[in-house]
Amino acid sequence: ANEDARRPRTWVLNFDGDLAATAVRALRNEVTAVLTLAEAGDEVVACIESAGGTVHGYGLAASQLLRVRSRDGVSLTAAVDKVAASGGYLMACIAPRILAAPFAILGSIGVVAQVPNVHRLLKRNDIDVEVLTAGEYKRTLTIFGENTEKGRAKFLSELEDVHGLFKDFVREHRPTLDVDVVGTGETWYGRHALEHGLCDELLTSDEYLVR
Repeated sequence: ANEDARRPRTWVLNFDGDLAATAVRALRNEVTAVLTLAEAGDEVVACIESAGGTVHGYGLAASQLLRVRSRDGVSLTAAVDKVAASGGYLMACIAPRILAAPFAILGSIGVVAQVPNVHRLLKRNDIDVEVLTAGEYKRTLTIFGENTEKGRAKFLSELEDVHGLFKDFVREHRPTLDVDVVGTGETWYGRHALEHGLCDELLTSDEYLVR
């Protein structure tokens, strides 16, 4: 019994992400529990399913996996059975080893934002909306007010900044990946993702865990 207790263990974490990365609430507690019990030689397999979402939400989720990667003696593997794109890939790239099912979707190293604007509709109906701000760039684009070219330019600049941070983050944790080639916002299915270096092996999480 004592000999069995010393055998290396595999800890499995399942992250099913939505736009707000609400699963990070459970992930942070799970990581804390695992790191409290894990010993040298153990492995954490993070099964990630997410098409991405908010920058801050997935940034925090990625930081939780960084806690695992930073633990000496404990290895980290990411497994993607369906999709790990955008914020999902931000998480997956933390792992030194990424497994993907043959038709899993990876990539989408890009940033997107949509802001509807009903200013002209309100204007046609003689409805005025006052948008008051303090600070030159407190509100770059607005839903109700009239948007300006200056505001659009600032908004795009902020998107480019976030995209740059995303690419730098991937480059730091996956240095063999040519981020200039794959950091276009495109996605790739399993085999093509492997050819581009977005993953390391075509394998489902079930196959890996049974192995």
